[in-house]
Amino acid sequence: MSAWLTVIGIGEDGIDGLPPIHRATLAAAELIIGGERHLAMLGSVKAETQSWASPLSRTVEEILKRRGRPVVVLATGDPMHFGIGVTLAKRVARDEIAIHPHLSAFSLAAARLAWPLAEVECLTFHGRPIELLTAAVTPRQKLMILSHDSTTPGLVAARLAALGYGLSRFVVLEHMGGEKERVRESKAEDWRWNDVADLNTIAIDCIAGPHAKILHRGFGLPDEAFHHDGQLTKREIRAAALSALGPLSGELLWDVGAGCGSIAIEWLRHDCGLKAVAIERDAARAAMIRDNAAALGTPNLQLIEGAAPEALRDLPTPDAVFLGGGTGKAGVIDAVWDALRPGGRLVAHAVTIESEQALFAGYHAHGGDLTRLSVARVTPVGALHGWKPLMPVTQWRVVKGAEES
Repeated sequence: MSAWLTVIGIGEDGIDGLPPIHRATLAAAELIIGGERHLAMLGSVKAETQSWASPLSRTVEEILKRRGRPVVVLATGDPMHFGIGVTLAKRVARDEIAIHPHLSAFSLAAARLAWPLAEVECLTFHGRPIELLTAAVTPRQKLMILSHDSTTPGLVAARLAALGYGLSRFVVLEHMGGEKERVRESKAEDWRWNDVADLNTIAIDCIAGPHAKILHRGFGLPDEAFHHDGQLTKREIRAAALSALGPLSGELLWDVGAGCGSIAIEWLRHDCGLKAVAIERDAARAAMIRDNAAALGTPNLQLIEGAAPEALRDLPTPDAVFLGGGTGKAGVIDAVWDALRPGGRLVAHAVTIESEQALFAGYHAHGGDLTRLSVARVTPVGALHGWKPLMPVTQWRVVKGAEES
């Protein structure tokens, strides 16, 4: 079947900015869907028009009902960069959809500021929590953000100041490419304008102040970065666990017996394309996981309150599993092993003899590697200093073979 669904990116120059072939596609459409701003640009058309419903999925289902009939979706800028094209391409076969991008807001902003776009991290807060900003902010990092509406710049500026990045260069670009284009700039801590257009993009050159909370995106954040009750995988052991888990973009982690959520949170901070589910039975620790996820820029962490293996039912198939708590409970290792996809990694830690016995049983059943991790830290001994060892941790790492699925 040839393409019946066409997604057309549109800019501030409206329909007049489209090439003749795209205007002809609009003229032949049976249904045209877009935001109210897009539909207002159309003028008089023969096609039926619809704006997006809430939730968005209602309109997507309406589009799918028209399969085989000419439908056009209008989108702002590049539909495949945080746009509706991404959603539709997951539901419509490649040969049934044609996507025609316009200049994206990121491309326009990079051109206005003369920033190399390849060196910029691009985010969207359209329908997404602003807490995501925390994971992206590091010294000298350039960011571009698609705003949700006119309130977003003020919220972002305030959060930057709270994180100690109030000195950052803060630029808000409105209605780029049109007659109403406006660019305003200040330091984040000095941003005061409240007459911002809903259609705006934020550009930030992050500058850390003397009291900035600087957190890297590698493995092994300081222990004090997390709110915890002592049940925390310590920094050195955490870094070893995440290295063994080996996150790859797009993968899903189960953090079973998550404690304060440190493993799942660092997994998510490592790459914005990663996903994670934290499973924790203790209500107080589940609350800590929520607090830590919000504070460290991973509000997309999914939390399941319950005990394994019962709480694991109906969860999406994991690419990696970390067992930090409940390792010795009957049935837990078997449950996560059965759920793990072929080629997936299981990393389990034990600090007690009983949980070590469970790891040995798993090792004999499935192979892999067993490692003893020992860490000592310098502490005062009177007026002098000495080494104080942490409890040794036994780590089992194993990759599930295709023959074991």
